[in-house]
Amino acid sequence: MDIQRMRRSFEIVGANGDEVPLFFYSHLFLNYPETRSLFPVSMMTQRDRLFAALGHIVTNVDDVDVLVPFLQDLGRDHRKFGTLAEHYPAVGASLLATLEHFAGDAWTPELAADWAEAYGVIATVMTEAAAESDEPAWWDARVVSHERRTLDIAVIRLEPRQRLDFSPGQAVAIETELRPRLWRYYAVANAPREDNLIELHVRAQDGGPVSSALVRHLSVGDPVRLGPAQGDLVLDGGSDRDLLLVAGGTGVSALKAILDQVTQDDVARRVDFYVGARTVEELYDLESLQELARAHPWVTLVPVVSDEDGFAGEKGLVSDIVVRDGPWASRDVYVCGSPSMVDETVKELVKAGVPEHRIRAERFAPSRPGPSAEGSLTS
Repeated sequence: MDIQRMRRSFEIVGANGDEVPLFFYSHLFLNYPETRSLFPVSMMTQRDRLFAALGHIVTNVDDVDVLVPFLQDLGRDHRKFGTLAEHYPAVGASLLATLEHFAGDAWTPELAADWAEAYGVIATVMTEAAAESDEPAWWDARVVSHERRTLDIAVIRLEPRQRLDFSPGQAVAIETELRPRLWRYYAVANAPREDNLIELHVRAQDGGPVSSALVRHLSVGDPVRLGPAQGDLVLDGGSDRDLLLVAGGTGVSALKAILDQVTQDDVARRVDFYVGARTVEELYDLESLQELARAHPWVTLVPVVSDEDGFAGEKGLVSDIVVRDGPWASRDVYVCGSPSMVDETVKELVKAGVPEHRIRAERFAPSRPGPSAEGSLTS
């Protein structure tokens, strides 16, 4: 395989924007109509996902340590869509047809062979991981509580019928009958509990069909389905360093789970937890976090508001306040929030002397399928 040739062709194809996924799905559904039932009725939010996943794969195609676990997770996760091994050849055929259509003169027999070989490896890794998994394809669960903390934010607690294992900081996908076949990822906001309850923090996004339904229309007792946990924003098991946690918006959920885990560990670790928001109202989980801090004197909670006068606490950008209160060079650092907030915080902490390899970050973006997934190949 000529990796550089594949990457150049992918750039050429990607330059055609929305036309590319439109062509792909049209080709797939016309030539393989049996695949249509795997996808939601509305494809508006679906179209970018195939090529988001492919972009991640092409970027890391020569890094086996990154690529193989990604594909294995993708294969296991795709079981929740009803994806079967026999669906992969159809997707591969439509993918190659799409690449050929948009690559133009760059498409050669050699390039076609490269892409066919690459897709064969992708499909093999994904189908083998799916076949070897002993976990359920999904977990049936019910809503046990639903709290509207603001107009656009809800804290939802779910009870899966079967034990759903996850590590604090990871996310799970959720599907509701209100929006069938549309799955979205949300970080679990607690460490695993004996009662198996899972807490999710959901912000309704403009034009977001799933988030809006979860915030505004989901009710106690409603059934939902959950996918397997994914994500790398988890505690470094080989470290006992003190922690710096920096959250923005609903990014507080993943870091709250990590804090919950630390409170249950035997190792004594100091934790400084900075929570940033634009307004006081958007500090929607402050009371719960304050209870945790009061119960554990080694936890320091610092709420920060950027756009509202009269707040009694810290005022400004959370990245600025964190750096001001340093140094943090001896800490393990976890950052979660919007892409701009995370990027700025990481940049400033590195400039202030925090080793970059000790910073773990997760960016919550409304258009992403979730904090741990780059996309999907078949649904």
